[in-house]
Amino acid sequence: MKALRKLLYPFSILYGLITFVRNKCYDSGIFKSYDFDIPIISVGNLSVGGTGKTPHIEYLIRMLQTSKKIAVLSRGYQRKTSGFLIAKDGLNAFELGDEPFQYFSKFKDVIVAVDEKRVRGIQQLLKLTSPPDVILLDDAFQHRSVKPGLSIVLTPYDDLFVDDHMLPMGNLREYKSGSKRADIIIVTKCPNYLDSIECQNIKNKIKPTVNQELFYSKITYQYNLQGFDNSININELHRYEVLLITGIANPKPLLNFLTQVNAKCTHLAFSDHHNFTSSDIISIKNTFSNLTSEKKIILTTEKDYVRIFASLEKCYFIAIETRIINNENIFIQKIKDYVG
Repeated sequence: MKALRKLLYPFSILYGLITFVRNKCYDSGIFKSYDFDIPIISVGNLSVGGTGKTPHIEYLIRMLQTSKKIAVLSRGYQRKTSGFLIAKDGLNAFELGDEPFQYFSKFKDVIVAVDEKRVRGIQQLLKLTSPPDVILLDDAFQHRSVKPGLSIVLTPYDDLFVDDHMLPMGNLREYKSGSKRADIIIVTKCPNYLDSIECQNIKNKIKPTVNQELFYSKITYQYNLQGFDNSININELHRYEVLLITGIANPKPLLNFLTQVNAKCTHLAFSDHHNFTSSDIISIKNTFSNLTSEKKIILTTEKDYVRIFASLEKCYFIAIETRIINNENIFIQKIKDYVG
């Protein structure tokens, strides 16, 4: 692995130079960043892979939806459509993208839109007969054509951006110094308890500026596994043999959780945003049929469920939420003060 990293190092230097020049062009005004007369919150990260953007967007929706009309604007990664599109009944994950479809399915009072050009997407949202009060930008930290009023950067507890390297040697999309553009940094996927010493150690590594605030969050798993027409309580999961199907960047937290609840698991891992083919479904069915227990289920993530449940029997998903585990009241107040 070290030898491979050494081989990739020159390409990381080149990629880093390209992103550095691009950021300098935005900083100097050579490339234009657009302001909008509406509260815009960007949620993103410096690295590729799973930092927890989706549950944090949902956290913000839950926080604000009772008092504000919210729009979520996403690129719609790997969707089969292009241009500006507003989610509506009849559209699916292939047309909207996994995360936008999930937002639309869960929050019917929220405007969910996709556009690979964020400026155009915001302009279209503001032209609506009933425009939103606040816009949440999903995975937009590197989309510098839009200047958000509040920028949140996420970094996983077990893979902090300060310990990473530029692509392709590592997973960083831009240099670590780019984090200084954020107003808030959240260390995500933390263990249930962090003592003050560990929090301080992480803070010393990240070195937030005097204008930045640092928070910590954790994943919480819902107690009921949801199927098409029934559910299974998580406390009953140990009675089943589980075939776990994941198409996410980092399934490790889910695997750890299933171990904690004594689930007997066989894991089939696919790449992030994987498009499940007919041969994949056949492979899943064959693996499932080979499980020896009388009581057995297929378990997947909420994002993957919408792609595969129609093709599989006994398929369930486990929903997740995120929680701020330090100074949550301060975090909530900061968001509410910004949106007004």
